[in-house]
Amino acid sequence: MHIGGSAALVGGGASGLGAATARRLHAEGAHVVIADQNEERGTALAAELGDRASFALTDVTDPAAVQSAVDVAREQPAPLRIAVSCAGIGWAGRVVGRRGAHALEPFETIIRVNLIGTFNVMRLAAAVMVENEPTEAGERGVCVNTASIAAFDGQIGQIAYSASKGAIVSMTLPAARDLAPLGVRVCAIAPGTFDTPLLAALPEESREELRRVVPFPSRFGRPDEFAALAQHIIENEMLNGEVIRLDGALRMPPR
Repeated sequence: MHIGGSAALVGGGASGLGAATARRLHAEGAHVVIADQNEERGTALAAELGDRASFALTDVTDPAAVQSAVDVAREQPAPLRIAVSCAGIGWAGRVVGRRGAHALEPFETIIRVNLIGTFNVMRLAAAVMVENEPTEAGERGVCVNTASIAAFDGQIGQIAYSASKGAIVSMTLPAARDLAPLGVRVCAIAPGTFDTPLLAALPEESREELRRVVPFPSRFGRPDEFAALAQHIIENEMLNGEVIRLDGALRMPPR
């Protein structure tokens, strides 16, 4: 899939992995629509990128809001062929802790944002992609979703987050199979510990411990490295139905 001359929708594109991806795709010539709840950051990034960049205020858990963002992408002077979902939140809590059973509300919220939000972006963007004229290879679009190594190596207290990311892993292959006859590919990236706003909130002592346990390179991943992999997935038409760990060989310990 050629990035230049395509429209790209980036869910959660105002910061972190999403912002890096939006920048990368824009630099490669895409018409980028940044879909995010953070209007201040989203409009600032769109202004920074300039031509071929726009912002759509979007709550990914709201189908109508996601549809509006998809419509903005559809109105670009290039077909919507790329959708990258990076919107996500975290929560720490054990199944049973000192205060009793894990509260249901935060569990539901994590599932709604991380899983249902990703599904909304994928399904509504793909519904537009299938109407595109196919490329010479028969492609009409590519969806790249964001899982996590927590899907495989969930730590103590990550029950909600791991469940949401594990579901993204599990839906990758059936989504790819569903969309294969229509010329739309689906892959997921499972990042390890990346230097994003989510990790920036941790105390420096905790950050240093997380850096130390990465085998090589012993550091946090950079958002531009995530964006580089997203670009490769988009451009490599043989990548389909795959979940790729991007983690420096990290296997998370129980805690």
